[in-house]
Amino acid sequence: MQLRLPASVSEAQRCLADGAIPIGGATLVWAAWQRDGFPEQAVSLRNVPEANVVGREELGAAVLLHRVDATVPEALHRAALGVGTGAVRRTATVGGNIVGSTLRDLLPAALVLNSRATVLESDNVYDADLPEVVAKRHLLLGLRWRTPLASGYRKLEGDPGGPPPLIVAAAVHGDGGDGPGRLRVAVRDGYEVVSESTPWEAGTDAGQVLDALEPTDLGSLPAEARAAVRAQVADVLARAA
Repeated sequence: MQLRLPASVSEAQRCLADGAIPIGGATLVWAAWQRDGFPEQAVSLRNVPEANVVGREELGAAVLLHRVDATVPEALHRAALGVGTGAVRRTATVGGNIVGSTLRDLLPAALVLNSRATVLESDNVYDADLPEVVAKRHLLLGLRWRTPLASGYRKLEGDPGGPPPLIVAAAVHGDGGDGPGRLRVAVRDGYEVVSESTPWEAGTDAGQVLDALEPTDLGSLPAEARAAVRAQVADVLARAA
């Protein structure tokens, strides 16, 4: 297998046009390739500057998880810290976790930040909704968002050999004007991720906000998950206020 390491977006596009398969951090695909056979060409974005940004409102898809620091909002930082072991975090990438993984530990955090995804194709670079990118498994170049007033993330303890641990993320966003802001909540329950939002104004009681979320899919979650949502929402609302 030839591993290609482009140093620019245009070079990466040429690799894709030549049929190279995106490899990410290779933490997920390597075992499958050993079992099923290696592709002729693979491409990594680790040398592409746009894919390696760590900023206050942006994060590149090729960034290794151990590099996701407190520069980004708390929810995304804590999500990256909670993935696997230190060895895994020094190898796994943001894009691989969000798009290439079935676990997608970072996805709830990215959703509550209302992140926009930048997609790389062989003949195009464009912005798209993150859920669409995940569903269609597009090649992610990076994420962008607006800084929230407050955000939080919690990963509960899981049972060995059981389903993935429950994850709850929440973020409060201001509107930048005189209107109401917005609370966004995302939950990974098993392998499914549910995301909902509701208007929010400073001084609003947490109970009222939670009542507004009850008719959504969040209200049909198991009792443990609903309790974790209540705690996370109360925390971020208190910090946002």
